[in-house]
Amino acid sequence: MGKKRVIKKGGQDNTSRSAASQKTSKKKLDRGILYVEATYNNTKLLLTDPSGKAYAWSSSGSLGFSGSKKGTPFAASKVGELLADRALAMGLKDADVIIKGVGAGRESAMRAFSAKGINILSIKDRTPVPFNGPKPPKPRRV
Repeated sequence: MGKKRVIKKGGQDNTSRSAASQKTSKKKLDRGILYVEATYNNTKLLLTDPSGKAYAWSSSGSLGFSGSKKGTPFAASKVGELLADRALAMGLKDADVIIKGVGAGRESAMRAFSAKGINILSIKDRTPVPFNGPKPPKPRRV
């Protein structure tokens, strides 16, 4: 037969989405700094205001990519698109980009971010480079 439907008169509609999914950003930001950390295993993006206060972040792992797929340019571009959508909701127009790391997603994350219509003012590479590096191995004794 099936279940009987109960229709409530008045009151709230149960089919409406939750408050968390309808939430829009209350923070307003017109200029910011995008930090891209691209390692071999993951790509992380952080959006801050010019003073360095964090507003939004995302990473390949937080989007559901796992294992070796986290370090791919495709995963990095998805992270860039997601963060750009959040930035546009805040009203971001201009951004400076600071890149750290040598991973595969360093360029694709930045390209996806700028493709959404955010103007990139400058790109700086702050990849840490060792002055001396690790001690070389001893010579082989044969």
